[in-house]
Amino acid sequence: MKNLGLFILVATGCVYSYAQPVVANSKPAIGDSMIKTKVMKVEIWSDVMCPFCYIGKRKFEGALAQFADKENIEVEWKSFQLQPDLKTDSTKNTIAHLAESKGWSLDYARQMTQHVTNMAQEVGLNYDFDKAVVANSFDAHRLSHLAKKYGVQDSLEEALFKAYFTEGKNTADHAVLTELAVSVGLNADEVKQVLASNTYAEDVNRDIYESQQVGVRGVPFFVLGGKYAVSGAQPSETFLGALNQAYGEWKKEHPQLTDLTGANGAVCAPDGSCDVPNK
Repeated sequence: MKNLGLFILVATGCVYSYAQPVVANSKPAIGDSMIKTKVMKVEIWSDVMCPFCYIGKRKFEGALAQFADKENIEVEWKSFQLQPDLKTDSTKNTIAHLAESKGWSLDYARQMTQHVTNMAQEVGLNYDFDKAVVANSFDAHRLSHLAKKYGVQDSLEEALFKAYFTEGKNTADHAVLTELAVSVGLNADEVKQVLASNTYAEDVNRDIYESQQVGVRGVPFFVLGGKYAVSGAQPSETFLGALNQAYGEWKKEHPQLTDLTGANGAVCAPDGSCDVPNK
Protein backbone atom coordinates (compact mmCIF):
# COMPACT_ATOMS: atom_id res chain seq x y z
CA MET A 1 0.00 0.00 0.00
CA LYS A 2 1.25 3.44 -0.90
CA ASN A 3 1.25 6.35 1.49
CA LEU A 4 -2.40 7.32 1.23
CA GLY A 5 -3.94 10.73 1.81
CA LEU A 6 -6.66 9.28 4.04
CA PHE A 7 -9.64 11.22 5.30
CA ILE A 8 -9.83 10.47 9.01
CA LEU A 9 -13.55 10.30 9.75
CA VAL A 10 -13.15 9.47 13.42
CA ALA A 11 -10.07 9.13 15.60
CA THR A 12 -10.09 7.67 19.09
CA GLY A 13 -8.32 4.47 20.09
CA CYS A 14 -8.64 -0.29 19.74
CA VAL A 15 -11.84 -2.74 15.75
CA TYR A 16 -13.22 -5.54 13.27
CA SER A 17 -14.25 -7.03 10.09
CA TYR A 18 -16.71 -9.25 8.42
CA ALA A 19 -16.63 -10.71 4.94
CA GLN A 20 -18.30 -13.48 3.04
CA PRO A 21 -15.50 -15.79 1.82
CA VAL A 22 -15.04 -16.09 -1.92
CA VAL A 23 -16.11 -19.47 -3.20
CA ALA A 24 -13.25 -20.94 -5.21
CA ASN A 25 -13.83 -22.50 -8.64
CA SER A 26 -17.45 -21.37 -8.79
CA LYS A 27 -18.89 -21.26 -12.29
CA PRO A 28 -19.94 -17.80 -13.46
CA ALA A 29 -23.58 -17.30 -14.28
CA ILE A 30 -24.36 -16.95 -17.98
CA GLY A 31 -26.44 -14.05 -19.21
CA ASP A 32 -26.63 -12.16 -15.92
CA SER A 33 -27.99 -8.67 -16.52
CA MET A 34 -25.36 -7.20 -14.20
CA ILE A 35 -21.78 -8.43 -13.94
CA LYS A 36 -20.12 -7.73 -10.59
CA THR A 37 -16.41 -7.34 -10.99
CA LYS A 38 -15.20 -5.83 -7.72
CA VAL A 39 -16.04 -5.26 -4.07
CA MET A 40 -14.91 -2.47 -1.77
CA LYS A 41 -12.22 -3.54 0.65
CA VAL A 42 -12.18 -2.63 4.32
CA GLU A 43 -8.74 -3.14 5.88
CA ILE A 44 -8.56 -3.43 9.65
CA TRP A 45 -5.34 -3.14 11.63
CA SER A 46 -5.73 -4.97 14.92
CA ASP A 47 -3.90 -6.89 17.64
CA VAL A 48 -5.09 -9.98 19.48
CA MET A 49 -4.26 -8.45 22.86
CA CYS A 50 -6.19 -5.22 22.15
CA PRO A 51 -9.44 -5.22 24.18
CA PHE A 52 -11.00 -2.46 22.12
CA CYS A 53 -10.39 -4.43 18.91
CA TYR A 54 -12.77 -7.17 20.02
CA ILE A 55 -15.33 -4.63 21.21
CA GLY A 56 -14.96 -2.73 17.95
CA LYS A 57 -15.41 -5.96 16.03
CA ARG A 58 -18.87 -6.38 17.52
CA LYS A 59 -19.78 -2.77 16.82
CA PHE A 60 -18.59 -3.01 13.22
CA GLU A 61 -20.58 -6.21 12.79
CA GLY A 62 -23.65 -4.34 13.97
CA ALA A 63 -23.08 -1.67 11.34
CA LEU A 64 -22.41 -4.16 8.58
CA ALA A 65 -25.62 -6.03 9.39
CA GLN A 66 -27.52 -2.82 8.67
CA PHE A 67 -25.53 -1.88 5.57
CA ALA A 68 -27.60 -2.37 2.43
CA ASP A 69 -24.64 -3.39 0.24
CA LYS A 70 -22.82 -5.63 2.70
CA GLU A 71 -22.37 -8.33 0.05
CA ASN A 72 -20.11 -5.89 -1.79
CA ILE A 73 -17.77 -5.42 1.16
CA GLU A 74 -14.60 -7.48 1.60
CA VAL A 75 -12.88 -7.21 4.98
CA GLU A 76 -9.21 -7.97 5.45
CA TRP A 77 -7.48 -8.15 8.82
CA LYS A 78 -4.08 -6.49 9.04
CA SER A 79 -1.39 -7.29 11.59
CA PHE A 80 -0.36 -4.79 14.26
CA GLN A 81 1.61 -5.36 17.46
CA LEU A 82 1.02 -3.14 20.46
CA GLN A 83 4.02 -4.65 22.27
CA PRO A 84 6.27 -6.39 19.73
CA ASP A 85 8.97 -7.08 22.32
CA LEU A 86 6.58 -8.57 24.86
CA LYS A 87 7.79 -11.89 26.29
CA THR A 88 5.12 -14.51 26.78
CA ASP A 89 4.58 -15.37 30.44
CA SER A 90 1.82 -17.89 31.10
CA THR A 91 2.30 -17.49 34.87
CA LYS A 92 1.19 -13.85 34.81
CA ASN A 93 -2.21 -12.38 33.97
CA THR A 94 -2.75 -9.09 32.19
CA ILE A 95 -3.75 -7.21 35.36
CA ALA A 96 -0.39 -7.95 36.98
CA HIS A 97 1.41 -7.11 33.73
CA LEU A 98 -0.48 -3.84 33.39
CA ALA A 99 0.34 -2.85 36.97
CA GLU A 100 4.03 -3.60 36.47
CA SER A 101 4.37 -1.91 33.08
CA LYS A 102 2.44 1.22 34.10
CA GLY A 103 3.71 1.47 37.67
CA TRP A 104 0.18 1.10 39.04
CA SER A 105 -1.09 -0.73 42.09
CA LEU A 106 -2.95 -3.99 41.46
CA ASP A 107 -6.15 -2.40 42.76
CA TYR A 108 -5.90 0.50 40.34
CA ALA A 109 -5.07 -1.82 37.43
CA ARG A 110 -8.11 -3.91 38.32
CA GLN A 111 -10.29 -0.80 38.35
CA MET A 112 -9.09 0.17 34.89
CA THR A 113 -9.71 -3.29 33.45
CA GLN A 114 -13.16 -3.37 35.06
CA HIS A 115 -14.07 -0.29 33.05
CA VAL A 116 -13.10 -2.12 29.85
CA THR A 117 -14.96 -5.22 31.02
CA ASN A 118 -18.11 -3.13 31.41
CA MET A 119 -17.69 -1.78 27.88
CA ALA A 120 -17.35 -5.34 26.58
CA GLN A 121 -20.52 -6.42 28.36
CA GLU A 122 -22.46 -3.72 26.53
CA VAL A 123 -21.82 -5.57 23.26
CA GLY A 124 -22.33 -9.06 24.68
CA LEU A 125 -18.71 -9.98 25.42
CA ASN A 126 -17.45 -11.46 28.68
CA TYR A 127 -13.90 -10.39 29.49
CA ASP A 128 -11.89 -12.06 32.26
CA PHE A 129 -8.62 -10.20 32.75
CA ASP A 130 -7.80 -12.34 35.80
CA LYS A 131 -7.44 -15.29 33.41
CA ALA A 132 -5.98 -13.49 30.37
CA VAL A 133 -2.42 -14.68 29.71
CA VAL A 134 0.43 -12.33 28.82
CA ALA A 135 1.28 -13.53 25.30
CA ASN A 136 3.21 -12.18 22.32
CA SER A 137 0.91 -12.03 19.29
CA PHE A 138 3.36 -12.45 16.40
CA ASP A 139 2.65 -16.14 15.73
CA ALA A 140 -1.08 -15.52 16.02
CA HIS A 141 -0.74 -12.88 13.30
CA ARG A 142 1.19 -15.31 11.09
CA LEU A 143 -1.64 -17.79 11.52
CA SER A 144 -4.15 -15.12 10.55
CA HIS A 145 -2.43 -14.80 7.17
CA LEU A 146 -2.76 -18.54 6.65
CA ALA A 147 -6.45 -18.28 7.50
CA LYS A 148 -6.83 -15.48 4.96
CA LYS A 149 -5.50 -17.81 2.28
CA TYR A 150 -8.45 -20.14 2.89
CA GLY A 151 -11.14 -17.52 3.45
CA VAL A 152 -11.55 -18.09 7.20
CA GLN A 153 -9.57 -15.15 8.54
CA ASP A 154 -12.52 -13.55 10.28
CA SER A 155 -13.45 -16.81 12.00
CA LEU A 156 -9.90 -17.23 13.28
CA GLU A 157 -9.73 -13.66 14.55
CA GLU A 158 -12.94 -14.27 16.49
CA ALA A 159 -11.50 -17.47 17.94
CA LEU A 160 -8.26 -15.70 18.93
CA PHE A 161 -10.06 -12.86 20.67
CA LYS A 162 -12.33 -15.23 22.56
CA ALA A 163 -9.42 -17.42 23.59
CA TYR A 164 -7.47 -14.44 24.89
CA PHE A 165 -10.10 -12.33 26.62
CA THR A 166 -12.69 -14.88 27.71
CA GLU A 167 -11.13 -18.33 27.96
CA GLY A 168 -7.72 -17.39 29.36
CA LYS A 169 -5.79 -19.41 26.79
CA ASN A 170 -2.16 -18.77 25.90
CA THR A 171 -2.46 -17.44 22.34
CA ALA A 172 1.30 -17.70 21.82
CA ASP A 173 1.33 -21.44 22.53
CA HIS A 174 1.54 -23.44 19.31
CA ALA A 175 -0.70 -26.22 20.61
CA VAL A 176 -3.40 -23.67 21.46
CA LEU A 177 -3.01 -21.93 18.10
CA THR A 178 -3.28 -25.26 16.28
CA GLU A 179 -6.45 -26.10 18.21
CA LEU A 180 -8.00 -22.75 17.32
CA ALA A 181 -6.98 -23.03 13.67
CA VAL A 182 -8.43 -26.51 13.31
CA SER A 183 -11.68 -25.31 14.92
CA VAL A 184 -12.22 -22.91 11.99
CA GLY A 185 -11.41 -25.52 9.35
CA LEU A 186 -7.66 -25.27 8.75
CA ASN A 187 -5.56 -28.38 8.25
CA ALA A 188 -3.65 -29.33 11.40
CA ASP A 189 -0.51 -30.50 9.56
CA GLU A 190 -0.27 -27.31 7.52
CA VAL A 191 -0.83 -25.19 10.62
CA LYS A 192 1.97 -26.99 12.47
CA GLN A 193 4.30 -26.54 9.50
CA VAL A 194 3.60 -22.81 9.40
CA LEU A 195 4.10 -22.35 13.13
CA ALA A 196 7.35 -24.35 13.10
CA SER A 197 8.77 -22.06 10.41
CA ASN A 198 8.94 -18.35 9.62
CA THR A 199 6.15 -18.58 7.06
CA TYR A 200 4.09 -15.38 6.82
CA ALA A 201 6.56 -13.45 8.98
CA GLU A 202 7.22 -11.12 6.05
CA ASP A 203 3.49 -10.61 5.61
CA VAL A 204 3.10 -9.60 9.24
CA ASN A 205 6.01 -7.18 9.02
CA ARG A 206 4.63 -5.77 5.77
CA ASP A 207 1.30 -5.06 7.45
CA ILE A 208 3.08 -3.28 10.28
CA TYR A 209 5.13 -1.25 7.79
CA GLU A 210 1.95 -0.33 5.90
CA SER A 211 0.37 0.83 9.15
CA GLN A 212 3.21 3.31 9.55
CA GLN A 213 2.70 4.57 6.00
CA VAL A 214 -1.03 5.00 6.54
CA GLY A 215 -0.54 6.77 9.85
CA VAL A 216 -1.88 4.23 12.32
CA ARG A 217 -1.18 5.37 15.88
CA GLY A 218 -3.43 2.91 17.65
CA VAL A 219 -5.79 0.05 16.96
CA PRO A 220 -8.33 -0.82 15.85
CA PHE A 221 -7.87 1.20 12.70
CA PHE A 222 -10.10 0.83 9.63
CA VAL A 223 -9.34 1.92 6.09
CA LEU A 224 -12.43 1.92 3.86
CA GLY A 225 -11.97 1.78 0.12
CA GLY A 226 -8.38 2.97 0.44
CA LYS A 227 -9.65 6.48 1.10
CA TYR A 228 -11.37 6.89 4.46
CA ALA A 229 -10.22 5.88 7.92
CA VAL A 230 -12.01 5.22 11.20
CA SER A 231 -10.02 4.72 14.38
CA GLY A 232 -11.27 3.14 17.57
CA ALA A 233 -14.19 1.07 18.82
CA GLN A 234 -16.77 3.53 17.57
CA PRO A 235 -20.56 3.17 17.88
CA SER A 236 -22.22 1.10 15.15
CA GLU A 237 -23.91 4.25 13.87
CA THR A 238 -20.51 5.81 13.21
CA PHE A 239 -19.33 2.77 11.29
CA LEU A 240 -22.55 2.66 9.30
CA GLY A 241 -22.16 6.29 8.31
CA ALA A 242 -18.57 5.68 7.28
CA LEU A 243 -19.57 2.66 5.20
CA ASN A 244 -22.30 4.62 3.44
CA GLN A 245 -20.00 7.53 2.67
CA ALA A 246 -17.02 5.46 1.53
CA TYR A 247 -19.06 2.97 -0.49
CA GLY A 248 -21.10 5.71 -2.15
CA GLU A 249 -17.94 7.29 -3.53
CA TRP A 250 -16.31 3.95 -4.31
CA LYS A 251 -19.36 2.82 -6.30
CA LYS A 252 -19.21 5.92 -8.48
CA GLU A 253 -15.56 5.21 -9.22
CA HIS A 254 -16.18 1.50 -9.89
CA PRO A 255 -19.40 1.18 -11.90
CA GLN A 256 -20.73 -2.29 -12.57
CA LEU A 257 -20.74 -3.60 -16.11
CA THR A 258 -24.13 -4.01 -17.79
CA ASP A 259 -24.74 -6.90 -20.17
CA LEU A 260 -26.35 -5.25 -23.19
CA THR A 261 -27.29 -8.49 -24.93
CA GLY A 262 -29.97 -9.48 -22.41
CA ALA A 263 -29.78 -13.06 -23.64
CA ASN A 264 -27.73 -16.17 -23.03
CA GLY A 265 -24.91 -16.61 -25.50
CA ALA A 266 -22.55 -19.52 -26.16
CA VAL A 267 -19.67 -19.34 -23.67
CA CYS A 268 -16.87 -21.46 -22.26
CA ALA A 269 -16.10 -21.29 -18.54
CA PRO A 270 -12.62 -21.36 -16.91
CA ASP A 271 -13.18 -25.00 -15.88
CA GLY A 272 -13.21 -25.97 -19.55
CA SER A 273 -16.94 -26.61 -19.87
CA CYS A 274 -18.84 -24.97 -22.72
CA ASP A 275 -22.55 -24.22 -22.67
CA VAL A 276 -24.55 -23.87 -25.86
CA PRO A 277 -27.76 -21.86 -25.50
CA ASN A 278 -31.03 -23.53 -26.35
CA LYS A 279 -32.60 -22.36 -29.61
